[in-house]
Amino acid sequence: MAPVNLFWKKYGRILLIAGLLCCSLNTATGTIPHFFTNEANPTSSKEEALRFIHEIKSVPASKHWPNIDPGPFLENIKLNINDPMSMYPGIGTNFCGYGALIYLLLHDDPLGYARFMVTLYRDGKAVLGSSLFEPASIIKATAGTLKFKGELDIRPAEQMFYLTLADHFKGYVNIFNRNYDPGDENTFWASVNYAKFNRMIRHTLNYKVHARGADLLQPQVGNTYDYITKKMKEGTVVLYLNNRILHKKKHEKIKLGIPTHFVILESISKVKGMITLVYWDYGHKTLREIRPEFLHKIVFGISVCEKKGKQ
Repeated sequence: MAPVNLFWKKYGRILLIAGLLCCSLNTATGTIPHFFTNEANPTSSKEEALRFIHEIKSVPASKHWPNIDPGPFLENIKLNINDPMSMYPGIGTNFCGYGALIYLLLHDDPLGYARFMVTLYRDGKAVLGSSLFEPASIIKATAGTLKFKGELDIRPAEQMFYLTLADHFKGYVNIFNRNYDPGDENTFWASVNYAKFNRMIRHTLNYKVHARGADLLQPQVGNTYDYITKKMKEGTVVLYLNNRILHKKKHEKIKLGIPTHFVILESISKVKGMITLVYWDYGHKTLREIRPEFLHKIVFGISVCEKKGKQ
């Protein structure tokens, strides 16, 4: 193991917490999503994207991505266009932030998604929004080879996009691990802190990002339920959650944790004092009923993606 990785393994948690504390002093500002208020005027349609894939029929095997066969690659793209809900960041990875970004792209501009993926496969580089993506050689060699990640194992296009995003965008969590090594999809290399997530949305998608929250401090928005309900009317809402708390069986025994998870909120409602959330989360739609005080406890970021208008 390289000396820098030994250092990160020994001191990484301390450095991460220090970074989180620093970033928490600056509450994120910008914009993100309510479940697809903006679907009324998407940039492109699913039909346009599928027509584009149908018209190109096939692509030759890419010299840039040696472990991705063109047939499964195009089938994966079509599956994501037809059923964005099924897109899966994989078991044990830190890809959920990138998954949320791609999910937003598939709803607003599926044709843009398809064109970007085909160009990236054919040319080894492609532009999305204001960002030029030209992944490192090791990223191109790794895509298509990830194993033991569940459904992600047989989705080469998703592997390619997740790894490309993680290779391109960096945050303070990447201070000591900026270059990919085998297995880094499960480490801080692939992690997405809150400011990094909002920056990725601004640089790749056609959204203004209004964000409240931080990596250690919960957003000061008054009543969390009322604030989220109001923001659902403005755009698509992404919640940055402490997932460890969310999935604990005995919530009352939870100790302080840090947020690690991004979900796309579809709906939120309150009946008899209980809040019901419906959100996209790791390849499926999740319905969860929680108390208002628990909602406040798990939410560290509320990002609202408001459509800029057609470019």
